[in-house]
Amino acid sequence: MSKSKAIIKTEEEIELMRLSNQLVSKVLGELSNYIQPGISTLRLDEIAYTYIKDHHAEPAFLNYKPHSSKTAYPYTLCVSVNEYVVHGMPKKDCILKEGDVVSIDCGVKLNGYFGDSAYTFSVGELKPEVMQLLSVTYECLELGIEKAVHGNRVGDIGYAVQVHAEKHGYGVVRELVGHGVGRSLHEAPEVPNYGGRGRGMVLVEGLVIAIEPMINMGTRKLLLDQDGWSLRTADKLPSAHFEHTVVVRKGKAEKLTTFEFIKNGKTAVI
Repeated sequence: MSKSKAIIKTEEEIELMRLSNQLVSKVLGELSNYIQPGISTLRLDEIAYTYIKDHHAEPAFLNYKPHSSKTAYPYTLCVSVNEYVVHGMPKKDCILKEGDVVSIDCGVKLNGYFGDSAYTFSVGELKPEVMQLLSVTYECLELGIEKAVHGNRVGDIGYAVQVHAEKHGYGVVRELVGHGVGRSLHEAPEVPNYGGRGRGMVLVEGLVIAIEPMINMGTRKLLLDQDGWSLRTADKLPSAHFEHTVVVRKGKAEKLTTFEFIKNGKTAVI
């Protein structure tokens, strides 16, 4: 992730970003039509790729190579099932089944600007304790967004997320964080899901950030698969991940992404 100074967006840039973030929201909505027992995570990736290209945009994750990685990411989506937290690689032999949860992280590039969002879907009926994990993680996202206002600090967002998650006995992932978004997929500042109130960079109107709680049912500790990307919980308990891209405003943050395109019945939280 870039260590450079955060870039404040003009209103014209925000309008362009609104388009890219609306598109990524529609991709998640399109995928909600297909999430059911029997579909492979690779098939979901193919559906997303086609949808993005048909809308004259580029998949943001495809061939993305951060400085910390030896290899570029080879897929359109990150599809993380059950104990997988983030960066799960789509696979032909990874077939969704009743009772699974699947976190889908998607990014697009449209008109030179990036959109980024993630959602954890339910596959059929979930156990009550897993439904609660999804609901609490979603609440963490909303609580974090409430703090993304002019004059607050980055630490206020992380504190709100961490306190709510840990109140329920959940583990808050620390190795991965939210981030600025703009002409680059990952810009300054980093937006952790933990922290102290009144700490970190001051939030300024026009800053665009992705807030993305990654919350584990058990330990916060992670293990990395041999593919060099897929991260899973060390205790193999489920994880949930929700993400919105928002604009810091005075009084109340403005969401550029939305979950309104996701069909009811595909999740425990809307």
